Amino acid sequence: MKNIMCIFLLLSVNCFAQDALFPADSAEAIVKRIRLPKIPDFKVNVTKLGAKGDSVSNAKPAFDKAIAQCKKKNGGTIIVPKGVYTLNGPLLFASNINLHLEKGAKIRFADNPDFYLPMVLTSWEGTMLYNYSPLIYANSCTNIAITGEGIIDGEGGRIWNSYKSKEGPDKKLSREMNHNKTPIEDRKFGKGHFLRPQLIQFLNCKNILIENVTIQDSPFWCIHLLKSESITVRGLKYSAFNANNDGVDPEYCKDVLIENIDFNNADDNIAIKAGRDHEGRANASTPSQDIVIQNCRFKGLHGVVMGSEMSAGIKNVYIINCKTVGYLKRGIYFKTNADRGGYIKNIYINNIQLDEVEDCIYITANYQGEGSSFPSDVHDIAISDVSCNTAKETAIIIQGYEQKKVRNISLKNIEVKTAKNGMTVLNTENVTVDNVIIGRKATVPTAVSNSVKH
Repeated sequence: MKNIMCIFLLLSVNCFAQDALFPADSAEAIVKRIRLPKIPDFKVNVTKLGAKGDSVSNAKPAFDKAIAQCKKKNGGTIIVPKGVYTLNGPLLFASNINLHLEKGAKIRFADNPDFYLPMVLTSWEGTMLYNYSPLIYANSCTNIAITGEGIIDGEGGRIWNSYKSKEGPDKKLSREMNHNKTPIEDRKFGKGHFLRPQLIQFLNCKNILIENVTIQDSPFWCIHLLKSESITVRGLKYSAFNANNDGVDPEYCKDVLIENIDFNNADDNIAIKAGRDHEGRANASTPSQDIVIQNCRFKGLHGVVMGSEMSAGIKNVYIINCKTVGYLKRGIYFKTNADRGGYIKNIYINNIQLDEVEDCIYITANYQGEGSSFPSDVHDIAISDVSCNTAKETAIIIQGYEQKKVRNISLKNIEVKTAKNGMTVLNTENVTVDNVIIGRKATVPTAVSNSVKH
């Protein structure tokens, strides 16, 4: 019986290892079924409606008129020519609209929180609630786009940034509402509270394109894609260094392509999420899934992150041909804990080039040591063809949870040239390692010296 069990374990390990090569066909199938937005031919120039690109005048009335005109025409493109346009309040999208920023155009959002009321349905760190409007916001829209070579500036470095030190009680309250299943309509924040809004949030939307613009100075997360599908984000540039300036956060999303982006932001470059704790687990039918990330250049805190809000589950993620252009704390980072539940599975990562990091690959099911009742299920992860010049701390860390071990992990063709520490693997099952080099590559054993006495 013992021999049979050993054979079964060996077969299970080998089967996963054989299937762990990057499944390019599966990634390509996702990309092929994503639909770009279809925008009608109607065009409107905001300067024709009174917008002045003088950085002082309030251009929001002109932008609102442009959106209204597009709605009457069942959609169209809003042209923003060269200039700096100040908006005293949010842009509220409608279906079939493309906001197009020409080269030299900049939209800057005034940082008076009162301008972002009334509250709208949104989410904050994985919990649905009502809060200040995101600066660009869409709810239940189809065929929407932001394109062009201009800049979107959240003016988040002053008043909004001061909210960071005050957010603790509201953060705690939002999590209590999550755990207590408080009705969403009763979760009201906004004025008198200190939860910062996202720069761009598209909620319950379909056929989304965000392309080529520059994102800077966000109050909170930069681009939050929430409960949406058929999404393309490509060609962006970032300059966002305020607290929690994640680059792109897909949450409860499916069919997502993120490609050819130059990240430079003060938090996670890409963070795939799927709700928090009780609320997330209650939404297990809508995990984040079928996501392709390719040809991106990472710079900031972390490269690609799974979690930590992922309680509805994350699956079928394909990351390929990405590299760093500067320092990262962690290159590839999976983070969850026993408050979350849910799962992270079927993740394939290939051809990643890292320069200097603190930790190269970090997979933990015990993030911040929180929780005990809802350990997450982390399994079937294949990481291959990764190079890293320097890991200032540890090259590879895999931390399972004692009651639910991380399992079926394949590490193949990984080289970390220098590292303070090599590898730490705890509470795991079926971890396969092939062609993994940390530090100087060992060759054939040296011969015994003649001077050695026997």
